[in-house]
Amino acid sequence: MQKASRLKRELQMLSTEPPPGITCWQVEERMDELRAQIVGGAGTPYEGGLFSLEITVPERYPFEPPKMRFLTAIYHPNIDNSGRICHDALKLPPKGAWRPSLNISTVLTSIQLLMAEPNPDDPLMADISSEFKYNKLLFMEKARKWTQEHAVQKNMGVTDNTPDQKTLSHKRRASGTQQEAVEPPKKTCV
Repeated sequence: MQKASRLKRELQMLSTEPPPGITCWQVEERMDELRAQIVGGAGTPYEGGLFSLEITVPERYPFEPPKMRFLTAIYHPNIDNSGRICHDALKLPPKGAWRPSLNISTVLTSIQLLMAEPNPDDPLMADISSEFKYNKLLFMEKARKWTQEHAVQKNMGVTDNTPDQKTLSHKRRASGTQQEAVEPPKKTCV
């Protein structure tokens, strides 16, 4: 019961006042499965990327942390190839920093911060951590490349911005009986 009411409040807060660059929502009607997206921060190699995450809320939440993993591939010392995240806020004490006063919004915000400021001293990917420490330019180049390949939304086609029926009927009423030349619908790239 406590989990459901708390999650409901948290999801309401995430939809009305989301942290900048973060969105989070339920998967279908299941409260224990969520999805989130984090926009790569300006001035980071992840800039311009949109990173999706999967969030599983355990039965004992908020006394256990949510399980989070990246669904979008990301080149980062604290995130492995299967998307698992090495972050204190996702672990229980004594090794971790999770406490019931934290919530999904604060954890997502701290993951966004981790993306901007990796922690090479607590890596999941030792080779990437070493690269980050000793050859930062190469790390930045590879991280940008991965972002371009995996997280930047491509323009896949053209959407039709044809006015809906309500708009058209409003235009017809406004023009009375007078015939109006209707412009062809505009096409916009997505």
